[in-house]
Amino acid sequence: MRRCKMAIARLMACFVLYTSLGHIPSSVGVTLRTTDKIVWANEFEPIELTCLIESISTNNPRIEWKKIKNGVPSYVYFQNKIAGDLEHRAQLREPANILIYNTTRSDTAEYRCEVAAIDDQRDFDEILISLAVRVKPVVPRCSVPEAVTVGTSTELRCLENEGFPAPQYRWFHNNEELPQDPKNSLKFVNSSYSINPDTGGLKFRRVRKEDAGEYYCQAKNDAGHAQCAPLMMEVYDVDILGIFLKCFGGVVVFFCLTASICNCLRRGCFHKKGHNENNYNWPAQSDGVEYGDADEGHFRHKSSFVI
Repeated sequence: MRRCKMAIARLMACFVLYTSLGHIPSSVGVTLRTTDKIVWANEFEPIELTCLIESISTNNPRIEWKKIKNGVPSYVYFQNKIAGDLEHRAQLREPANILIYNTTRSDTAEYRCEVAAIDDQRDFDEILISLAVRVKPVVPRCSVPEAVTVGTSTELRCLENEGFPAPQYRWFHNNEELPQDPKNSLKFVNSSYSINPDTGGLKFRRVRKEDAGEYYCQAKNDAGHAQCAPLMMEVYDVDILGIFLKCFGGVVVFFCLTASICNCLRRGCFHKKGHNENNYNWPAQSDGVEYGDADEGHFRHKSSFVI
């Protein structure tokens, strides 16, 4: 134990001597790190991708950034200038960070920082960063039935396809948010609706009179939210008396028509006239003969008759 302590003391003395003479041990090799390997940014807002050089001996290392989208790499920083998709929209910040002024949805990709240091024992290192750009939802398309009958089922729909990540949906009734589970609210405990926050569907198994009113849907993600304009849904009671009267009136009309038809059939209204009359046609008379009455038994010549 005593020998180990003596050896450590000698090493410390040598290190102090080297540093006092200005000799600092050189770096083993270039080493990179980043504060975040997975970065989220909101569209049209700035974001910085960090590429920190922890150790290096080379004074002017070669720094490059590549964007990898769908497996295809392309330069965004090459030969000491911004290039490619980030041209005029970004800058390199010390030591090797890249700052994007206004991110767009097309910037969602993987970015690789590469540093080459020829004077180091390990002369190359790289680090991969994933950037995902959030996109605020646009105004969703809402579908609300204008009128439904008490006791029937119906569905209200809401759809938005621009937001990233995919938004969650919420429904509002008369400017009050509907809870996901109506059983957890005393006000809606008797309601029969169900909400699908992923698809935006609002289904009623049995519509109540209290379900009438204005409805609108809101689509929301981490980048923001948007909502459609309120739409009115009216709920009507079942008109049993009206339905009975209509059915009764239809039955009465049917029996009246049936009785009229039967009466006409009995009276022969539909027989063809002259069906029993003698339709015999006499032969056409010749120009030279004039027939007399059937009971005269003779005929006479006309003046034009020639023997």
